[in-house]
Amino acid sequence: MSERVIPLVDERLAALAATVPARLVSPTGQLTDTRGRPLRDLRISVTDRCNFRCNYCMPKEVFDKDYPYLPHGALLSFEEITRLARLFLAHGVRKIRLTGGEPLLRKNLEDLVAQLAQLRTVDGVAPDLTLTTNGSLLARKAQALKDAGLNRVTVSLDGLDDTIFRRMNDVDFPVADVLAGIEAAHAAGLSLIKVNMVVKRGTNDHEILPMARHFRGTGTTLRFIEYMDVGATNGWRMDEVLPSAELIERLRAELPLVQLDPSSPGETAERWGYADAQGRHDPSLGEVGVISSVTQAFCHDCNRARLSTEGKLYLCLFASQGYDLRSLLRGGASDAEIASAIAPIWQQRNDRYSELRSSLPADTGQGARRVEMSYIGG
Repeated sequence: MSERVIPLVDERLAALAATVPARLVSPTGQLTDTRGRPLRDLRISVTDRCNFRCNYCMPKEVFDKDYPYLPHGALLSFEEITRLARLFLAHGVRKIRLTGGEPLLRKNLEDLVAQLAQLRTVDGVAPDLTLTTNGSLLARKAQALKDAGLNRVTVSLDGLDDTIFRRMNDVDFPVADVLAGIEAAHAAGLSLIKVNMVVKRGTNDHEILPMARHFRGTGTTLRFIEYMDVGATNGWRMDEVLPSAELIERLRAELPLVQLDPSSPGETAERWGYADAQGRHDPSLGEVGVISSVTQAFCHDCNRARLSTEGKLYLCLFASQGYDLRSLLRGGASDAEIASAIAPIWQQRNDRYSELRSSLPADTGQGARRVEMSYIGG
């Protein structure tokens, strides 16, 4: 049996300079990259810490008690995050998603939500403000988050079988507490609650149907995500990927489904609604989604940027380097200067890793390492 080798290069230390151009340009809200993709979605990581140790994201053998997490002084403050978010909204962002690590580990996160909820898009409306969480702290935080202005929440949950779930989170956390968090989110009035399940063939794919049965008709949308080759520590193998097409066939063998239109441009999930006896979508039964980032790349309309917890701007989930915006924030740059520095970064973007995956040379561990998902969110 071959040994699993985990590289320990810390890509958080690598950064590209965000340069203020000689001529400042006011944001128009119409920023596009080299492939004509607009900037619409900003994902903000508020912490690099998590209380789970899922092996596809933060395996224990790397993220142990001696792992050097970022010091608190390196993290962007809530005021710095809000300032940057306001500038990204001026460039056309309409949705802000708070991520981690586990974002609810960031103390007083509802205060940041309240600040972001006061911002406005170029159309003069509040941004769609969402959060992705493992659900472990959601039961105690849901109402405060809703009151602060959070619109929606997505909960990561990889199975209902308690033994499997405890094994996957690797900290012996019970599935019942996550389910309680989802119920608390519903009770607090958070809308369009989603549950994301990362599916690994041979690990939790037998949980697909139980998860679908559990959430069908509850008002919670279940989404299945293909196991991805993010970062450098999760030991990804293609034979552990369950293609979404095969997953849908498994579901349709028991639960009739009808394909639905995308909910918005750049939507990552392919939508399938539960059908009634006449083969039409029954909204009361809800829907499922599949995110096929391995077998059906959606780079062509990706409109997402990612901001790390200490202020680096990443243009792709599979990037190896980010652009340092914190130096501008803390170096006295004006809003106009920072906005003008952001614009050419996006305009020069040509990232399309998932489209190129099959043609790329095998990863020998010698090149630049992709940033870890736990550092910039999913």
